[in-house]
Amino acid sequence: MMNPHWLLLLSLSLEVMAGPIKPNPNQQEVPPPKEEIQDENADTGLYYDRYLREVIEVLETDPHFREKLQTANTEDIKSGRLSKELDLVGHHVRTRLDELKRQEVSRLRMLLKAKMDSTNTQSVQMDHVSLLKQFEHLDPHNQNTFEAKDLELLIATATKDLENYDAERHEEFKRYEMLKEHERREYLKGLDQEKRDTEEKRLEELKEKHRQHPKVNAPGSVAQLREVWEETDGLDPQEFNPKTFFKLHDTNGDGLLDEQELEALFTKELEKVYDPKNEEDDMMEMEEERLRMREHVMKNVDLDHDRVVSMDEFLRSTEKKEFNNAKEWQTLDDTRPVYSEEELQRFEVELRDKEAELGRKAESLRQEQDLLQERGKALEAQKREYQQAVKEMAQRQKQQQEVKEQPPPSGPNGELLFQQGINQLQQDEPVGKVPVENDAEIRSSLPAEPPQNLPHHTS
Repeated sequence: MMNPHWLLLLSLSLEVMAGPIKPNPNQQEVPPPKEEIQDENADTGLYYDRYLREVIEVLETDPHFREKLQTANTEDIKSGRLSKELDLVGHHVRTRLDELKRQEVSRLRMLLKAKMDSTNTQSVQMDHVSLLKQFEHLDPHNQNTFEAKDLELLIATATKDLENYDAERHEEFKRYEMLKEHERREYLKGLDQEKRDTEEKRLEELKEKHRQHPKVNAPGSVAQLREVWEETDGLDPQEFNPKTFFKLHDTNGDGLLDEQELEALFTKELEKVYDPKNEEDDMMEMEEERLRMREHVMKNVDLDHDRVVSMDEFLRSTEKKEFNNAKEWQTLDDTRPVYSEEELQRFEVELRDKEAELGRKAESLRQEQDLLQERGKALEAQKREYQQAVKEMAQRQKQQQEVKEQPPPSGPNGELLFQQGINQLQQDEPVGKVPVENDAEIRSSLPAEPPQNLPHHTS
C-alpha cells in the first residue's frame, strides 16, 4: 500500500477504487489479492502518470526512504526536503530509478519526433535537450541518472498539475457548453420561421423534462449519507453510524477517503437527475455535477486541504450544524449558465477564426491535389508514349529476326531463285553483244601484249 503522505500530496491511489459493498453478516470480508489491486490502479490524468507511479513504487521498496515517508509531513514533501534522502537509498533502487528515467526520456523523444513529423517540421539534427525542456517533471540536462533534482521536479510538477486539474476540467466543460449553444443557434438559423418555432418549443420541453427530478440531497449531508447507507449498503437507516460508514467506504483501507472514493458516494444523487437513456440528459453534465459535489465536500470537510479526508475530519464534519440541516443541492440547471454572453461571443469568434484557418488549409491542400493530379496525368501520358515506343521497337526487332532466319528462295526444281534471275538477264541481252561462251576465241584473236617489266638492253 502506498504511504498516505504520497496520497495527501499527489492524490494517488495504488489500490483499486471499488464501489460500496453490501455487507453480509454471515461471511467474513476477504481483501482482494494485492496483485489484482495493483493491476487496476486509477489514472491521475497526468501525461506522465505511469512514470510517476513507477518512481513512487520503487522508492517505497527502500526501507530507509519508506521510514522517512512515515514521519514526513506535507510541507517536507512539497518543499523538496525529502528529495535529499534519495542519496541514502540502496544501490539497486538507484539503478532501477536510472532505468525508469532513461525509459521516460526515450518515450518523450518519440513523442517529440512524432509531433514534429505530424507538423512536417524538417530537422536533421534534433536538439533533444532544448526539446525536453518542454517537460517539467524531469531534469533534461541529465538524461541518464535519476538524481534528487529529478524527484524534486517530479513532486513539484505533479503537485501543480493536480491542483490545476479541476480548474482545467471546469474550463473544458464551459467550452463544451458554449459549443452546444453555438450549434443550437446555428441549427435554428437554418430553419424557416415555422420550423424554428416548433423546434424551439421541443427543445424547451426537453429542458423542462430534465428539470423534473426528485430532490437532490447536498453531498456530504446526513440525508445524502443515510441514503447511501440504506439503498447502496443495505443497512437500517436508523442505525446510521458515521464511523462505520467511513470504514465501509474506505475501500482501499488506508484510513483516508480519497477523491475517487468520495465521488463514488454521489452516484445515487446523480442517478436522480441523469439517465443515459433519456434524450434530455447529458452525461457530460453529469460528470461536471459529480466534480462540483466532490469539490463541495472537500471545501467543507478537508480542513488541511491535502485533497483527502481523514477519519478525524469526517467525524468532525458530522458535528457541524450544516450536516443535519443542509439545504437542497443546487444542480447545474439552477446555476446556469456557466458562461456569459461575452464569453460565448469570444468563443464564436475563435471558432470562426479556426474555421477560416481550416478553410485556407483545405484550399491549399486542394490546390496541391490538383497539381498532383495534373502531374499524374502528364506522367501517365509519358508512360503511354514510352510503352508505344517500346512496342514498336519490339515489332521491328521481331521482323528483322524473321528475315535473318528465312531460307533463300528456290524454284520449282530446287534451283535458287537468284540463278534464274541471272539466266533471264542473259536471255535479255541486246543483239550484237558478244556471247559469254565466245569470250575465249575473242581473246585469242587479239595481239599479244608485250611482256612487262623486262630488262632494258643497251647496244
